[in-house]
Amino acid sequence: MGKEIKLRAGTPDDNNRDYLPERIKGSDIVVNENGNNSQPYPERLQEFHAVLNQEGEMVENPEEGIAGTWYEYVPESFDPTRKTPLVMSLHGGLMTGWGQCIYSSWSLLAEREGFLCVFPNGNTNRFWQMQYYMNRHRKKPAPINGLSALDPAPTIEENIDCNFLLRLLKYIQKKYPVDEKRIFMQGMSNGCGMTQQFARRYGYLLAGAAHSAGPGRIWALIDEEHKLINQGGPLAVWDNHPENNGHGNATLADEARSCRESRHYWMTINQCEPMPKISIVGEDNMAFFSGKKAPYVFNEIKIRDHGQALDEAFLYWDYLFAGTRRGEDGEIIQEATPLAREGDQQAAAFAPGMARAWWHNQPVELDAAPVRWQKLKYHGLNGDQLVRGEYTCVPLTCLATIAGGTLETAPDGLTAVMSLPDGRRLQFARGSIGCLIDGRLRSMYCEALHREGQLLVSVEWFARSILGWTATECNGVTYITDHHAELGYCMADLIKDILQDRVLPENFIEEALKE
Repeated sequence: MGKEIKLRAGTPDDNNRDYLPERIKGSDIVVNENGNNSQPYPERLQEFHAVLNQEGEMVENPEEGIAGTWYEYVPESFDPTRKTPLVMSLHGGLMTGWGQCIYSSWSLLAEREGFLCVFPNGNTNRFWQMQYYMNRHRKKPAPINGLSALDPAPTIEENIDCNFLLRLLKYIQKKYPVDEKRIFMQGMSNGCGMTQQFARRYGYLLAGAAHSAGPGRIWALIDEEHKLINQGGPLAVWDNHPENNGHGNATLADEARSCRESRHYWMTINQCEPMPKISIVGEDNMAFFSGKKAPYVFNEIKIRDHGQALDEAFLYWDYLFAGTRRGEDGEIIQEATPLAREGDQQAAAFAPGMARAWWHNQPVELDAAPVRWQKLKYHGLNGDQLVRGEYTCVPLTCLATIAGGTLETAPDGLTAVMSLPDGRRLQFARGSIGCLIDGRLRSMYCEALHREGQLLVSVEWFARSILGWTATECNGVTYITDHHAELGYCMADLIKDILQDRVLPENFIEEALKE
């Protein structure tokens, strides 16, 4: 880790928390809303306008090149005598390069690490030119705020924004001592789509790419013959997805499907192993996939809306990009990173009806399938039946293993005693909500169940009351771990795929098209 960095105080604009006010440019005004959080305009951010030819040179005649606007951030820690990594970060639709800078933390990270950042503008109406629209029929979406996206070019090679990014990349490499083996691209929303299509065509120029808030559906990933579109080859990829990313009528299930299809795409290109390492740290739900050609990381941010979180750049760098480079033969080389891509060491996940669990970052067989059980009040208001809680009940045999204890079950299977390493002795009985702990009775969340010859109790109660762990539930999955964690919908979807051996189905394209 390089130079020490400091946060700058800003002036909050609490009357405009929904979008990027133009008056922010050059000021210390900050805007915060769930999904986008800005920092004060960096003093070292410089704006440039030029026409660039194919060689990445500035020319006067607009007919000899492509005109564009971009913003460069050269940190105070930059060393012009040494080759340095380059990050090119792409804004969302209707935004700007300077907006992408202040709505991300790349400039802060650049100061710590000494690398260069470039924030280009989309060529037309603050949009990037997409070759495929992200809908089933590939139809052009309606204008937004009166501004319309550019029609697709005949080929990706003729895409005006791809061409400008290629020229800008050459220009920056001539202007600064860029390490050509460590060039990275990241984009948000419409910029995410641009980053993806650039990586699919020109990924060999990059060491890694990060996609934020918009993985897209299968139609942008396949050609007319339903083959994967890819000329760029493998590269280190991070897919970052806000849980509430959806637009319009998009549901959480729609978002999970999009994440699944993008994940299948990059797992295939990078030749990834099907079993990830999962780590949920607060809101960040991370799944780390290793690959023969390159790694892939999926991260879902719990309770986040469409946009990018302010800390995303630090996640990309500290978990992935810091250790990523191209080798002499163009292969992706992965070295140690400040934060290791390891799964939670003490964590388990359960899905009702599935006789498997996720434990120690691999699926394990259970003696009985977990049951989702309601705690009922039979004489509620006006005599109606009320649900006072809903819990995932798990076999005691599994919970004893997680706790590192032993279990003695009566011959009839209706009672059991669990002995824990710290000396505690727990007694359970079918139909009883009570648990005797060293002779003291304590109420559980719900009664013990007897299923398939096994006693089952609430894993939420056991995790919190016995282990002192976190228990979090979402989308039919309960995740317990020894630290604070908030399970997201799409991560739960991935865990269910793992428990059903469906992380990367052979016919995933056909399945996606049917959906």
